[in-house]
Amino acid sequence: MRRAWRRCGCPKPGGRDCFTILTLLARETRHIKLGTGIVNVYSRTPAALAQHFATLDEVSGGRVVIGLGTSGPRVIEHWHGVPFQPSLTRLREYVEILRLILAGEPLIYHGRLFRLERGFRLRFTPLRRSIPIFIASLTPKSVAQTARIADGWMPVMIPLPQLGQEIAAFRQLVREAGRDPQHVVVRSPGSVTVTRDVERARQEAKATLAFYVVRMGDFYREQLRRLGYEREVQAIQEAWERGGHLAGAAAVPDALVDNLHFAGPLEACCERLAAQAEAGVDLHTVRVEGDDPREVRKAYERLRGL
Repeated sequence: MRRAWRRCGCPKPGGRDCFTILTLLARETRHIKLGTGIVNVYSRTPAALAQHFATLDEVSGGRVVIGLGTSGPRVIEHWHGVPFQPSLTRLREYVEILRLILAGEPLIYHGRLFRLERGFRLRFTPLRRSIPIFIASLTPKSVAQTARIADGWMPVMIPLPQLGQEIAAFRQLVREAGRDPQHVVVRSPGSVTVTRDVERARQEAKATLAFYVVRMGDFYREQLRRLGYEREVQAIQEAWERGGHLAGAAAVPDALVDNLHFAGPLEACCERLAAQAEAGVDLHTVRVEGDDPREVRKAYERLRGL
């Protein structure tokens, strides 16, 4: 298992700012990597993101992992007030501009969306001239682009039974792009939570899954439909329409949520991580609940040692 990293940020609107939280974590830690999860490429300019990431990398001593994604039109247009399309072009140009700025090169860039002529540079020297860029993607075109340009893939909403075939298909896309598939990290699409209160954790995961299926746009629904969960998606939508978010969450089958976001005792979580690794996951999303810091630390050490 690869070294753990702490991630913050996701496409769900209204959460806390990830850069502030990661700066606090950088101050309190020395070894773990610090990843932004999914920062959308609409609410900040490429140059602003370069400043954010270069500063955080300096503060943390070179421990940052950049996480980018497009989110979806509902969030981008109705939370940030920015037109959504063309999302793939925008994401690619952000990656290219970020790499140019972080490398210390003058910012001269001629793209479809960005035409930058003045040759500005960062007014400080970044600690690293290259910071790993992970991309969250789920549509076929966006996954193919991720295979061509990213250092890591953050797949979204892939249940465990389909995970192996999806990762194998992604690594083939990396190979077809002329890259070494083993040099592109694949993060787990769901989380594993060590807890004594499995039912509470499952209900929380169901609520989140129902929200994404019903309220966060077509991408997530289509992903599950493509993977064979048409009936489950329809049941969640119909329940939500009849009875609101509580009914929608109640309509999520246990098997579906367990295959996406597993919760259980330590040994069961170890087995789940082994299954994910067998499917091709390099980097796992893990949470340990508990009141005793010593027991929590022991659990993390057990999970890390797999």
